[in-house]
Amino acid sequence: MSIAALAGEAVAQDAMPGSLTGRPGDAVRGRAIVADRTVGLCLLCHTAPIPEERFQGNLAPGLAGAGSRWSEGQLRLRVVDASRLNPDTIMPPYYRLERLRRVAGNFSGRTILTAEQIEDVVAYLVTLKE
Repeated sequence: MSIAALAGEAVAQDAMPGSLTGRPGDAVRGRAIVADRTVGLCLLCHTAPIPEERFQGNLAPGLAGAGSRWSEGQLRLRVVDASRLNPDTIMPPYYRLERLRRVAGNFSGRTILTAEQIEDVVAYLVTLKE
């Protein structure tokens, strides 16, 4: 699915039920993306059950139990563009190009994560059950 196709029809209430790639992501790669402080920067704001990573954030909800609290589609929408649910969120839109301000030069014209990376992160988050 292209970025342009992320219009309203791809979102159903508080979820984005369809995969961005048409196939499931890889939870192992997703965990690595969440843990990597140079890719998604998830641990800057969130805590996660990744004990080898020290100095995790506390600005946003913890990721432990995310797969119990939200469905796959709900998690996908939150990673793609959390501002669709909360316009005041501080979470960056990981898969949006329009309506951005103060974009770093190396991100100009591209999303923070690719569609495949989004699906990998979602696959990992779904595994985090309480």
